[in-house]
Amino acid sequence: MIQIGFDNDKYLHLQSEHIRERIAQFGNKLYLELGGKLFDDYHASRVLPGFQPDSKLRMLSLLQDSIEIEIAISARDIEKNKVRQDLGITYDEDVLRLRNEFMNRGFLVGGVIITHYNGQTSADLYRQRLERLGIDTYVHYTIEGYPHNVALIDSEDGFGRNDYVKTTRPLVVITAPGPGSGKMAVCLSQLYNEHRRGVEAGYAKFETFPIWSLPLKHPVNLAYEAATADINDVNMIDPFHLEAYQKMAINYNRDIEIFPVLKKLFEGIYGESPYKSPTDMGVNMAGFCISDDEVCCQAAKQEIIRRYFTALNQLAEGRGSESEVNKIKQLFGQAGIDIDNRPVVKAARDRQAENNRPAAAIQLSDGTIITAESGDLLGTLSALLLNATKHLAGIGHEVKLIRQQLITPIQNTKLTYLRGHNPRLHTDEVLIALSVLSIEDANCRCALGCLPQLDGCEAHCTVMVSEVDHKIFRKLGIHLTCDPIRKKG
Repeated sequence: MIQIGFDNDKYLHLQSEHIRERIAQFGNKLYLELGGKLFDDYHASRVLPGFQPDSKLRMLSLLQDSIEIEIAISARDIEKNKVRQDLGITYDEDVLRLRNEFMNRGFLVGGVIITHYNGQTSADLYRQRLERLGIDTYVHYTIEGYPHNVALIDSEDGFGRNDYVKTTRPLVVITAPGPGSGKMAVCLSQLYNEHRRGVEAGYAKFETFPIWSLPLKHPVNLAYEAATADINDVNMIDPFHLEAYQKMAINYNRDIEIFPVLKKLFEGIYGESPYKSPTDMGVNMAGFCISDDEVCCQAAKQEIIRRYFTALNQLAEGRGSESEVNKIKQLFGQAGIDIDNRPVVKAARDRQAENNRPAAAIQLSDGTIITAESGDLLGTLSALLLNATKHLAGIGHEVKLIRQQLITPIQNTKLTYLRGHNPRLHTDEVLIALSVLSIEDANCRCALGCLPQLDGCEAHCTVMVSEVDHKIFRKLGIHLTCDPIRKKG
């Protein structure tokens, strides 16, 4: 059994109630900037075992009758066809995907706000496309000197120039396909334009990390720094919160740096700022729902090591940077960890040293470590999947679930008809073969039935693997790392 360190039911109740309180604080109209992922927050589920990947969405469902969702997208991202790497689709397509996902779950979805607009032709074409689909579309303009030119921002030529987004519900959630989409600016623009119409709306920020109520160097917060090493986010003690309340609270550098500007904007809109610190703006209650701190600490330490290997792999592929690798490596010292804290790394490397073949290891929920190596028929991870499921099903290691005479025709198809170069079966091909054989083979049925037991397990491979294998392991819930070495042949 995977150890649980987070009370998800408590979180759903506590978080929804806290947001209700914040809505009431601002006279029943709140703009909520929503950071992070709603449908698939796997980072949170990894560092807070028990947190469900869609917990934020489920929590918002408890407020469904009060919510209206607006989606922001930057004209800059439209222009450069920015892609969500995890989904492989452009931001403009993801807006439509998000909209459909929300609507399919019964949420009221308003319009799309195109931010950073400066007459881009691509943005105009996108707006026309949305309008043909019957989607309300608004533009928010680039403001020279944003966010520091408060006098211009807080004027008719600043926020006053933006389209006013018509909303009908007490809670307006502003979300986007990814960071840099202008969510905060949309919220602040709406506050300005609501005020002009006699409505005193409020603003709050909903981000899970860093967790403000945990210590600065808590592994969960360090894992957030590892996850954002590419943009160099740094956790800090919130000096404004400390001065106002004589209490420690954790925030990150960008929110702390921008707070004096936001405070001036709030003062321009309201006459005074409703918040004394950037931490005040947040509504995150995740820290109060940790049920086993040690479990979360260990999970977060594993995440830091995983992020390190990911950064190494990206550097080897020419997509990363040495600064990102070095940033995460520095976190090792703060978290009191090294590579040896990930047992599957040593197990995989030891297996490779024995036979001089690429190898992999997986640690099952009971602590048992299973290893495998690549061969002429199977890729490294394919062999690992078969070895692990055979162990879980109580099938002898000598039993061949997929016989060679069944593998050979698949290899011929890959090489002859599909013009491939690698005859070894990938993980998806092995699982399909098992599925077909399971109709008549009890061992194959038992092995397939054990796949859910791999959810949450740690694994490591001594070479970088194909994207196909990465995706299969992600779908199975296996946390895979790889040495930054390209496989030969």
